[in-house]
Amino acid sequence: MSTVFHRSPKQSLPVAVAGDGIEIIDSTGKRYIDASGGAAVSCLGHSNQRVIDAIKRQAQQLPYAHTSFFTTQVAEELADRLVASAPQGLEHVYFVSGGSEAIEAALKLARQYFVEKGELQRRHFIARRQSYHGNTLGALAIGGNAWRREPFLPILIEAHHVSPCYAYREQRADETDEQFAQRLADELEQKILELGAETVAAFVAETVVGATAGAVPPVREYFRKIRAVCDRYGVLLILDEIMSGMGRTGYLYACEEDGIAPDILTIAKGLGAGYQPIGATLVSDRIYQAIVGGSGFFQHGHTYIGHATACAAALEVQRVIADDHLLPNVQARGEQLRGRLREHYAQHPHIGDVRGRGLFVGVELVQDRATKTPFDAKLKLHAAIRREAFARGLMVYPMGGTVDGKSGDHVLLAPPFICTARDIDEIVSRLTDAIEGALAAI
Repeated sequence: MSTVFHRSPKQSLPVAVAGDGIEIIDSTGKRYIDASGGAAVSCLGHSNQRVIDAIKRQAQQLPYAHTSFFTTQVAEELADRLVASAPQGLEHVYFVSGGSEAIEAALKLARQYFVEKGELQRRHFIARRQSYHGNTLGALAIGGNAWRREPFLPILIEAHHVSPCYAYREQRADETDEQFAQRLADELEQKILELGAETVAAFVAETVVGATAGAVPPVREYFRKIRAVCDRYGVLLILDEIMSGMGRTGYLYACEEDGIAPDILTIAKGLGAGYQPIGATLVSDRIYQAIVGGSGFFQHGHTYIGHATACAAALEVQRVIADDHLLPNVQARGEQLRGRLREHYAQHPHIGDVRGRGLFVGVELVQDRATKTPFDAKLKLHAAIRREAFARGLMVYPMGGTVDGKSGDHVLLAPPFICTARDIDEIVSRLTDAIEGALAAI
């Protein structure tokens, strides 16, 4: 029995000993294609020498300096780079150690912004059903994943949820994308009015929904309409791009494709590509100036925020993405991946939807394609797919509870940006075999 407390302590896990491009190698020498980037993290694969060298240089010069005493050149350079490409108005960066911390910082910042303005009544946060924003208590509270929330409900802060922009299941047959988006925007507006517009602090949403529902992109105009509703009532818009940001959708920031800018934006995962733990919360100048002109102190912090070595890794990751022109590859390989899957599953009775943006792709499984009825949750189809894929040397990210937190199964794919056309074909081949194996097993 392992002395490490793993997240699934009953499982006996193989020991990873090396990384080679898009593959991880275990202690027996078996290779696994990392078609999910772990959890949409390893965007450069597992052995990028430029990033490794950048970490070494920073560790030799200055591994860490506490941010209550110092800033560092590498943190300043990384912040400048992120802001230079960020949606308009996001002019400041608060570095943290991961996605959940980024969301916690965003929630506290939103609340403190209104405290600084004297609007102490603004305390409510609205998010969406079937969302996931992290596992710390604040992030879990605003998340809309029922299964993850349920054991901890008595200790979660109050949060409110509206419908997701989940076209496959939520859009009516008689609705255009425009009408669907408008209906959802109207629902948000009604929720704001129900709570009292003067009491709502922020609306929080994943630009492209990740783990909980499987790479669900918004329909066109959805976020423009949501942005308009938030502006109408002075509500902040917080976009969670922890999974979908930093090039995963083919754009450095996923909301670029939607043509809007949030007030606060969170990133992590692909920011440091797994070479170091790092996340960030990007903040509008309006919010930043409210703090500077008010108390002058953000009442929040963790020991390792702005960690110099982590910033050095992230900075080099972003340089590699730009220097190697990886975003066009993400778009091309993403089109290839979705195209191959849709072609293969065009008439499959148990594949309901193939969706996503860039190299952020979801495959939803159903018992009945015509009615979209999910498989019985007791069958745990998603777990069977994971086992079958892993046995074939393929890492994917399946989840259950796709529909409502209890029923439904999907597979999330988020392979590294460095994938070739041949890599994508191999991923599709192994995945399709794994899905057929899992369906046969249940």
